[in-house]
Amino acid sequence: MTEQDENGNQGPRHKSIFLLPNLFTTAAMFAGFYAIVAAQTGRFSAAAIAIFIAMILDTVDGRVARMTNTQTEFGAEYDSLADLISFGLAPALVMYQWSLIYLNDAGPGWAKLGWLAAFFYTAAAAMRLARFNVPSPDEDKRYFTGLPSPTAAALMIGMVWIWHDSGFSGETFRVPAFILTIVAGGLMVSNIKYLTFKDIDYRSKVPFMGILLALVALLLIAFDPPKVLFTGFLVYTLSGPVAMLLKWRRGR
Repeated sequence: MTEQDENGNQGPRHKSIFLLPNLFTTAAMFAGFYAIVAAQTGRFSAAAIAIFIAMILDTVDGRVARMTNTQTEFGAEYDSLADLISFGLAPALVMYQWSLIYLNDAGPGWAKLGWLAAFFYTAAAAMRLARFNVPSPDEDKRYFTGLPSPTAAALMIGMVWIWHDSGFSGETFRVPAFILTIVAGGLMVSNIKYLTFKDIDYRSKVPFMGILLALVALLLIAFDPPKVLFTGFLVYTLSGPVAMLLKWRRGR
């Protein structure tokens, strides 16, 4: 598209973008990229922390865009591409470098399973993000369809963080790591419903006990971040299949 300048000349029309929300998105993508680099050099704890930082930044950029009324189609697409790196590619490669690579030593026929599982997870994350960008008109906004990619990334990277900090080699957990990678990828492209928590009004008043519980949660995270974060995201992951099973039993 073109536009006229003050002299009447035709020139290309340059589209502007909002700096603040896209700056947070770029920072989240940088954290995911850094996690990949850190995993290549064996710094798996740093890689895990970087991905959790990316999760925080990914939450912030959307809220900043809504608060400042700077939501754009470009920002939404850019955010999805950043999420694919931070929550699709980065967790898969970190898990591969930490544990899945040792499937090569399990014997004939196992050599390709490690990187194929990592690719399956990455492809599932891409499809999950694409489905999120093209919602169904009658979709219930209270629920996600399929496990959100940040939660899947938290499961993957939480396992790495816990056992690496405990002094265990990824070779010991190559089979559980393989299973978790496949399950996390499968849940992302499943039709299982997960709560979005978008109907919670964070500006409303809460009982004093609510603030106390939030304080306890923060203290627990500070005491043992990998175990507490992994447990929290694991409970959320299990909530979807459990709710679906209960609904199926009530239907019978």
